[in-house]
Amino acid sequence: MRNIFIFFILGTLLCLFSCKTTRPTQYFEGLPDSTGNPIPEIQIQKGDLLGIMVYSDNPEATLIYNQSMGSGGAPSAALSGGASSGSIVGASPQSMPGYYVDDRGNIQFQSIGSIHVEGLTKSQLEDLLKEKLSAYLKNPYLSIRFLNFKITVLGEVNRPSIFAIPNERVNILEALGMAGDMNVYGLKENVTVIREENGKREYGTIDVSKAGASQSPYFYLRQNDIVIVKANPKKPTVSEQVTQRNLAVVATLSAIVTSLGILYSIFRK
Repeated sequence: MRNIFIFFILGTLLCLFSCKTTRPTQYFEGLPDSTGNPIPEIQIQKGDLLGIMVYSDNPEATLIYNQSMGSGGAPSAALSGGASSGSIVGASPQSMPGYYVDDRGNIQFQSIGSIHVEGLTKSQLEDLLKEKLSAYLKNPYLSIRFLNFKITVLGEVNRPSIFAIPNERVNILEALGMAGDMNVYGLKENVTVIREENGKREYGTIDVSKAGASQSPYFYLRQNDIVIVKANPKKPTVSEQVTQRNLAVVATLSAIVTSLGILYSIFRK
């Protein structure tokens, strides 16, 4: 009888300390289409800050197009506009060189003046500037980058934050990875992406638990996109979580004390 009690107590303790949560839903379950969607080329938006470097066969003549920061941190002539919207994490258009896309979708370019760039891709802008600069430079060519490409990840992730994307390309899985992945309450089936499109805000959803997520127009993120991971409706409130943790601790301690009491009473006989 004593051995039966001992095995019963040990089995109870083993069950208490070996309980595991259920396996969460995985990403990309099933086999995705091997062809996939082509990676879309990013279009220029209002509030973007563009780094444009100009080169040509007469390098001295290109110097006026590649001005740097002035003394005292003042923006150079290459920095157009003055609003602070669309700024990169930790900086603003006033504090860094570049061509700012104003509220009308224009930049002010040296020697050329106002150029409407909203809706263009980098390659389209490069072709446009090559054509216009050919009147001033011999065989001009350019390097264009987004200086303030950023995304925001919020909701049921472990590290919600704003993230700068230096390589100008990020998909939703990479964004979730940068945010430390979803926590146990995140819904992979209903991730929301908020996007500015042609001056209007649009909302899209994507199910990252399915392989078909790569076909969604929201799989590849654009500059200034906001990703929101919604919580499972069954997620307990903060007070409920505290209560559950306290009850679990009390139950565990009670089981240990009870088990030790039973063992003591058995072995003292």
